[in-house]
Amino acid sequence: MRITFKVCIDKRRIIRFSEAVYLVKDELKDAVDDLKSAQEEFKKEGFKWATIKGYYAIFHAARALLHSVGYRERGHFCLYLAIKELFVKEGKMEDSIAEDLKYSMGLREEADYKRSFSEKGAKASIKAAERFLKTAKDILKNNDTKIAR
Repeated sequence: MRITFKVCIDKRRIIRFSEAVYLVKDELKDAVDDLKSAQEEFKKEGFKWATIKGYYAIFHAARALLHSVGYRERGHFCLYLAIKELFVKEGKMEDSIAEDLKYSMGLREEADYKRSFSEKGAKASIKAAERFLKTAKDILKNNDTKIAR
């Protein structure tokens, strides 16, 4: 079976959670902290952790976006699908930014589970995190709920 946003909803991997809006600021803080940590690891040639932390900066920024519209995820891939459905499809985010989430997820899995990582991958993860976090902040700044202000 092909996993889609609808499947994620049906299987309760993405759920409505009205209290999620109160978690947006904390998720953004985690994203900023993880990005800073990734950059510091990169400077020390800690490419594995730079890759992993770069991904988690994106993950937390994506969670902030999802929370801002009243949802919570239960799975990384469903989070990616939710971002595509709720932000790319709605014209709030470029597809390439959402694809950074998916690409960095793959880099993180390789680094974490297969011990396969590189300077190039770490740099890509960090650059993707910088783009994704900036985009998330811009979206949230323009959000009617004024959560990110």
